[in-house]
Amino acid sequence: MHTSITQMQYNAAEKTFEVSLRVFTDDLEEALTKENNNQRVRLSDKDANGPLVERYVRKHFGLTSASRQRKPYRYLGKEQEVDATWIYIEIPYTEPVQGSLLQQSMLTDVFDDQMNLVNVSYLAEKKTVLFRKSNTQQVLSW
Repeated sequence: MHTSITQMQYNAAEKTFEVSLRVFTDDLEEALTKENNNQRVRLSDKDANGPLVERYVRKHFGLTSASRQRKPYRYLGKEQEVDATWIYIEIPYTEPVQGSLLQQSMLTDVFDDQMNLVNVSYLAEKKTVLFRKSNTQQVLSW
């Protein structure tokens, strides 16, 4: 089984979602290699793969408002652990989250059994949303 965990924390003062995506490094390397015309990608703290990681994340992770506006976001970077990679992004968000569409399809293009858990903290509420290959977009309801 292949899994990733995403933390989305709403910062009300800044009106942004602070997002941390945790994926297994070997799984991400496999996905990036596929995206990179099968040129082998190896991740480390000091590599030059930031643009490749950012392009992959933008393709597979996004938030669309209830008014159907895809929200732009800032890629802040990545950080390596022993067997995992943390990817950080920030999404400005000034509207109510009710009815927003969240996409989390990372690694579903590589692994049929990929499951992506997203823990969303918005104001005083916390929810966990599960994404699979057959269900990569879900409407957030509060």
